[in-house]
Amino acid sequence: MYVLPDDLKDTLKGYIGDLVDEAELLKLLKKEKYIVSVGDKVTYTLLKHGITPTLCIIDYKLERKPYPMEIKTFIQKFSTTRLQIKNPPGTITDELWDAIKTVFKNLKNSPVCIEVDGEEDLASLAAIYLAPGGVTVIYGLPNKGVVVVKATATNKQKVKEVLDRM
Repeated sequence: MYVLPDDLKDTLKGYIGDLVDEAELLKLLKKEKYIVSVGDKVTYTLLKHGITPTLCIIDYKLERKPYPMEIKTFIQKFSTTRLQIKNPPGTITDELWDAIKTVFKNLKNSPVCIEVDGEEDLASLAAIYLAPGGVTVIYGLPNKGVVVVKATATNKQKVKEVLDRM
């Protein structure tokens, strides 16, 4: 299990990848085959624009607050495979890590939604690190935009450096 120490919180306010707005995001993702969305707002945005992520990781909260049931129902419609896991705030549990790893071993069985009881904020680190080549991971950066990260060796190394400090 990975636990976020206080001294890493400021580091994670930065990002790995490219920060884009919604219009640019939709343009970039139209040509991507495998997309992982981490976070409810970014997942909802993709789905309402007809882009179905291969994997979404959500906690049914927007900025740590529950959101309307119609959004939850809308997100749940896209995937017949849903995995429920527990992941406390500020952590990446072994259960979350293993669920992401399992989905990546079976990409053809997508779309899959990992529903987190707790918080999914750090799941983007696990997704980037575990993703095979050709996968694009996206996650929201509150009040800034959306981060788009390709699963490259360089980006995986950056994530590994963060994980090694946890």
